[in-house]
Amino acid sequence: MAGERNLETLLRDMKPEMQDGIFVFCTIAADADMPVGIRPVLTFRESEATTLVMRKDEAERAGLHHQFASRLLTLTVHSSLEAVGFLAAVSGRLAEAGISVNAVSAVYHDHLFVPEHRADEALALLQGMTGRD
Repeated sequence: MAGERNLETLLRDMKPEMQDGIFVFCTIAADADMPVGIRPVLTFRESEATTLVMRKDEAERAGLHHQFASRLLTLTVHSSLEAVGFLAAVSGRLAEAGISVNAVSAVYHDHLFVPEHRADEALALLQGMTGRD
């Protein structure tokens, strides 16, 4: 099934959910192998380093320096990777409230890492965008 592209439908049906746990961003050298025993939810290679996003307790057990303690909000609507304006609308609403967001799109859903201490507020703002009670 193809993902949704219609912005109105995406916003109405996004059904944001907060995932369990605290997530953090870590880096390892660009040419380093993945440390044994860790399972990041996201890995992204840049020329300067490889970024790993993982649960905070896992990063601390592995001895990895980390930053940006965050909660993961998943927009559960099946969005198309070609949808236009969805993340702009969502991140714009959070920006209006002064909440930073690090967004990641995957094949089925969009995911938002928001500051841990503002996660409940971010979730409420997104729920308010759906136009549902």
